[in-house]
Amino acid sequence: MKTLIRLLAGVTSRFPWPVLAATLVLTVVFAGLASTLESASGQEGFSPDSEEIRASERISELFGDSSTSSVLQVILAEEGGDVLTREALEVVAALEEGIVASDAGEVISDRPDEPGIISYLAPVVQAMAAQGLTVEDLPDDATVKQLYADALASAGPELGFASQLVPEGSGDTPEIGMVLVFVDTTTDIDDQIDREVAVADAVREVDETTSLEVSPFSFALLFGDQDDFLGEVAELFTLAFAIIVVILLFVFWVSPIGTTTRLASARRMLADTSVVMLTIVLVVLWMNGVGALLQRVGVLGPLTEVAQIVPILLVGLGVDYGIHLTSRYRDEVGAGRTVDGGMRTAIGTVGVALVLATVTTAIGFLTNIVNPIPALRDFGVLASVGIVLSFVLMLTFVPALRIVLDRRAQDGDRLPREGLGATRDRLLPELAGRTSVLAERAPVPTLIVALILGGFGYVGLSNISTEFSFTDFLPEDSPVVLTLATIEEAFGGGFGETTQVLVEDAELTDPEVFNAFGEVAAALGDTPDVLTVSTQEGPVASATSPATVVQQLLLPGPDGTPAAPGFAEAALAAGYDPQTGRIAGDGDVEALYAAAREVAPERTEAVLAFDDGTPVAALIAVDTQAGDDRALELRDAIVEDATTLTDAGASIAITSNAIITAGIVESLSDSQIASLFITLIAATLVLMLTFWIENRRPFLGVLTMLPVALVVLWTFGLMYVSGIPFGPVTATLTGLAVGIGVPYTIHMARRFEEDRLRYATVGEAIRETTRNTGGALAGSAFTTAGGFGILITSTLVPFQQMGQVTAYAIVLSLVGALLVLPSLLVLWEGWHRRRGEPVVEKETVSVA
Repeated sequence: MKTLIRLLAGVTSRFPWPVLAATLVLTVVFAGLASTLESASGQEGFSPDSEEIRASERISELFGDSSTSSVLQVILAEEGGDVLTREALEVVAALEEGIVASDAGEVISDRPDEPGIISYLAPVVQAMAAQGLTVEDLPDDATVKQLYADALASAGPELGFASQLVPEGSGDTPEIGMVLVFVDTTTDIDDQIDREVAVADAVREVDETTSLEVSPFSFALLFGDQDDFLGEVAELFTLAFAIIVVILLFVFWVSPIGTTTRLASARRMLADTSVVMLTIVLVVLWMNGVGALLQRVGVLGPLTEVAQIVPILLVGLGVDYGIHLTSRYRDEVGAGRTVDGGMRTAIGTVGVALVLATVTTAIGFLTNIVNPIPALRDFGVLASVGIVLSFVLMLTFVPALRIVLDRRAQDGDRLPREGLGATRDRLLPELAGRTSVLAERAPVPTLIVALILGGFGYVGLSNISTEFSFTDFLPEDSPVVLTLATIEEAFGGGFGETTQVLVEDAELTDPEVFNAFGEVAAALGDTPDVLTVSTQEGPVASATSPATVVQQLLLPGPDGTPAAPGFAEAALAAGYDPQTGRIAGDGDVEALYAAAREVAPERTEAVLAFDDGTPVAALIAVDTQAGDDRALELRDAIVEDATTLTDAGASIAITSNAIITAGIVESLSDSQIASLFITLIAATLVLMLTFWIENRRPFLGVLTMLPVALVVLWTFGLMYVSGIPFGPVTATLTGLAVGIGVPYTIHMARRFEEDRLRYATVGEAIRETTRNTGGALAGSAFTTAGGFGILITSTLVPFQQMGQVTAYAIVLSLVGALLVLPSLLVLWEGWHRRRGEPVVEKETVSVA
């Protein structure tokens, strides 16, 4: 470590121009690579390796895009009004006509078993058709309501389902009605988004012509709003950058005293601020370039929303490095050192602390590589790369540029030495120095209070909830997000959720297995969160399977005869009984499937995968509305319903977007405590090893990490009190707290080692440490908190939470460094003094 610091100090002071030239060349290279960085959206990247993910991939492999249609839900609403009216009937008719006539019409499902559009007003439309009526023939809204009630009284399966498209208990004056649009799916997610956006555009055109509120929703539309997310990230980054610049101007202000004029003070303030912020821009650019390289070699996947906030983190963390290096350099030059000598001393002293801060911070983020969530693994790797690059550029580019600029000022006797040397007498250092009174006079009570608060923090950590929804990464006022909230409130999750059951490893041509499909469908009928269709025989699960396809092909046509007579004959010949829906024990299931495939290939191949004409896998698609909260309970219930299949030798795998999301939440919850302890233990071991090598006092590493551990617990405690859940973004808290807290405590500990040798008493040493380094820490905290604080104004929930959590971590890290660590150091120093041993040796303090 010392060799590295000596090398950096020597190279930057002797060869500043080559360092600047190398930086420019690498910037051009990394900028080119950064343009190839790949991004992801939605659940992509968040899903851990699980049975549900593998089942979803297997279904795509076996059934392609024929297994299901995507459901786009359209809400018709009139707050405090009524959507069972003539006007609503006209709007629904215009909606259907507009969709079919638009460019989106060709992607609307036209499968016989699945109408392309189903409306809550379907009973009225069917009754009107039976009576030869048009909308103009209906005198008033009461007639619409009567037709609706009469049609439902004799409802068939389709009309029975339509009754569920108004909120339960709304009577004949519902404020909300739903129209379902079934869109053919494709395996290309971008193409699917385009299809559903086209349908939504057709819906919005109708919305402009009516007083009713007409709002489309589908999950693909959420993904289509990713530009909103990226735009907000860019806006927040710009605002954070601007705020930090303003605060840095305050922090880097040079007092116009002595020969230092106000103009010289302003020029120096602007120069130091510009150098630091330019370096941060380079760090982000280099990080994206390295990230693109890591994607090419398979270390990183496409970057999700979590990884895309790393630049905002680097703005805050990188500023900390710049403030400490610049502050120490100013102290040295203000004390009379030459530009080259002052920079070598600054790098030699602050550089050692920055190495430790970089290593421990990188470890804090790299512990995410054991996280089961791919997005968090990528975040950890990318953040670690950014932290290392911050260190490299802050200790090469910044010193080299500063030396080039200040050599000219030094040669022309224009260096504002008096102003630079007056830094310690400013407001922040003065306030920070006063906090040393607790360490001098009451170290033990201070530590007791800190530990008690840490205990409360652990209680909060143990009880904090875990939540995840990719809608959080969209603005709260997004129309699509608002529509989803309406659907969840009025319909308990809506009708866009499909739970799929993949059936493999069974003899699918065995009559026992075929009959088991019917038994599973019957069992699903009374399973909570499984949608049902009202029929004259009672509620039937809204599900599709090989058994239901056969039943649907045997339904009579308008004249009462089978719609497919040839299939009916083949089914009877194969031993199938239309009355019971079962096949005889010696029936020919293979012939039954072959006949079904001949008359309805798309419908059959949506539930059966064939290999050389033999079925090798089956799919049961169930319409459900469990949402994320009850998805795992639904999965377990379907497992129970499918016991007849498993008893027949089949293996089943159940999957849905909701189940996958619930798995993400479960993985996040399981990983949070492990990540916390891995981070703290790893960082502590690194510091113990460092302090043991340098001054044979490994316990100083423990002392340095104790305040950081308390900061993590305090922050979790405040999260619990504030109602902030544990999620993909706040899951980065441990690494963030270590990234902020460890540099603070390391800078304090390292400066105390120096001041302990300069001053006769421990009191004087700790006062000077808190005054000098504490002042720089306060400036850094003030700057970082200002930059991150802008996140609270975001319309994205995770960013709001990130802003709050980061503010907590920054303020508490400052408290830990100014109050807890000095108390520990005073007690530690006193213990060694009583034993007659020095805490540090002079040669361990600096490499300059």
